[in-house]
Amino acid sequence: MFTNEQRQEERTGKYGTPRLQYLQELVTQFQSATQDETREKIVANLANFAYDPYNYNFLRQLNVLELFLDCITEPNEKLVEFGIGGICNASADPTNSNIVTQCGGIPLVIQCLSSPVRNTVNYALGALYYLCNESNKEEVLKPEVVDVIKRYADAETVSVSFSNLAKAFLDKHLL
Repeated sequence: MFTNEQRQEERTGKYGTPRLQYLQELVTQFQSATQDETREKIVANLANFAYDPYNYNFLRQLNVLELFLDCITEPNEKLVEFGIGGICNASADPTNSNIVTQCGGIPLVIQCLSSPVRNTVNYALGALYYLCNESNKEEVLKPEVVDVIKRYADAETVSVSFSNLAKAFLDKHLL
């Protein structure tokens, strides 16, 4: 459910932690964490906050989109999955999409299309759906990328979600 100031105030009460402060604490914990499991949980938590427009300004202010992109470059598949999940969730907002693009995120998202982790592929398809626009179509719609997405569109027997996301991408950006 999407949040607004009034709903947020009702949920946290007068002694609750303000959202910006809470997200800052998560980012700080991530930066100081040394165990993979702890880092995974924190990034998953941040990715869950990335779907709600109420949090977009906070996430931008705290450079969480860049943190998600950094996670995509990690060898840890869970960090990659949660990082691309956060990018997917946040990319519905054009400002967030521009940040991801300006930070060199498109090649990282494209790389996730070849992940062995199903969620990672789903998130990558969803993110590309939102990231692709007139200013970066050439980068996103390279023949090899379109070929992979077309194969996912034809893979209904393997994964209906891959197929549906890929078809939606193709309908929006190629047809």
